[in-house]
Amino acid sequence: MPPDFSGEGGLRKVARVVLLDPADRILLLHGHEPDDPADDWWFTPGGGLEGAETREEAALRELAEETGITDVELGPVLWRRRCSFPFAGRRWDQDEWYYLARTAQTAGVATGLTELERRSVAGARWWTCRELTRSHETVYPTRLAGLLQRLLDEGPPARPVTLDTEIV
Repeated sequence: MPPDFSGEGGLRKVARVVLLDPADRILLLHGHEPDDPADDWWFTPGGGLEGAETREEAALRELAEETGITDVELGPVLWRRRCSFPFAGRRWDQDEWYYLARTAQTAGVATGLTELERRSVAGARWWTCRELTRSHETVYPTRLAGLLQRLLDEGPPARPVTLDTEIV
């Protein structure tokens, strides 16, 4: 049975970061199932809100924890997405907001990973839009290459674009 997105009760609020460097490369993390490194994918930095923090605060905190990159200029919300996926033995139902951010700091060390993240994040890589377009790797959100190309061609949208709900 598909998840019920009608109520906010079990929906995890998430802030994600579309981090671009001066060459317009995007930073993606390489994740996998904790007990199966062959079941892998690439994704944008980010995570759930903690306590009373805003999505902007969560985006910056998660980016610092997962990448060590703190010298960023946080921009507008680009996209919003609802998703549901299995991970680490449970189902995650999320309401994700993707923030544009820019940085010249292309090196960092992830120092704030949770125990689960230490078991499931294999590293990070800067990708060009062309590399993403040509890749056969699994990337979330799906269609990220096209979304990134549109962002680079047209700039940020006037208001956040709602992406298709993804249920894995």
